[in-house]
Amino acid sequence: MQLGFVGLGKMGGNMVHRIHRDSDHQVVAFDFSEDAVKAAEGHGATGAGSLEELVSKLEAPRTVWVMVPAGEATEETVAKLGELLDAGDTVVDGGNSNWHDDVRRAGELDAKGVHYIDVGTSGGVWGLEVGYCMMVGGHEESVERLAPILDTLAPPDGWRHFGDAGAGHFVKMVHNGVEYGIMQAYAEGFDLMHESRFPIDLKEVSGLWNRGSVVRSWLCELAERAFDAEGNDLEGIRGHVSDSGEGRWTIIDAIDHDVPV
Repeated sequence: MQLGFVGLGKMGGNMVHRIHRDSDHQVVAFDFSEDAVKAAEGHGATGAGSLEELVSKLEAPRTVWVMVPAGEATEETVAKLGELLDAGDTVVDGGNSNWHDDVRRAGELDAKGVHYIDVGTSGGVWGLEVGYCMMVGGHEESVERLAPILDTLAPPDGWRHFGDAGAGHFVKMVHNGVEYGIMQAYAEGFDLMHESRFPIDLKEVSGLWNRGSVVRSWLCELAERAFDAEGNDLEGIRGHVSDSGEGRWTIIDAIDHDVPV
């Protein structure tokens, strides 16, 4: 299968790498960074210097995967692709868009005969090796056409189609809300142990919890790695992360649906 791919950052670049390493699919890749395009070409992709060139190198029906930051960058990219693509082509948003935006974009593109798929993608920089968990929304026909790419990017049985446009990012939004809640629970527990009278080694605690405990998880494994690298005080890690939206959106949707969170 041929796939256009826009956005070659840490996740996007690794996804293109995985597609070419693990399949015979062909990617035409574009990014504003020439170095990122060259890196993708090094993995076997065909580079493009613009969206126009990317579209021109794809055979109909075209499928273009967008992996750029949510918000204005995604909005502008999808709108531009909507002008360049033809009826029967498909745009895939694999970033972290608000599902309400997916519903709107799908309606706008549908009027032109262009399909829209949203793919909530989890896996981070580790996805290159272990695969990406993918939560999918969009027309059944378009999702079926994209399935060979999803099969390559995901681990075995690692993606699901949850409904029309917006469903994928809705499930990913809740996924991230759950993730943040788990992280906060771990943080509060480790903080309490750190402030206790006992000389508790938090690396040992997190490692132990990953061996048979009901609270074992990949996030706890990452905590063990962090304590091993940074020590009990985590002095090299800032106690702040920027708001990417999903946690806040989860709370807003929970309020709208009268669900306590």
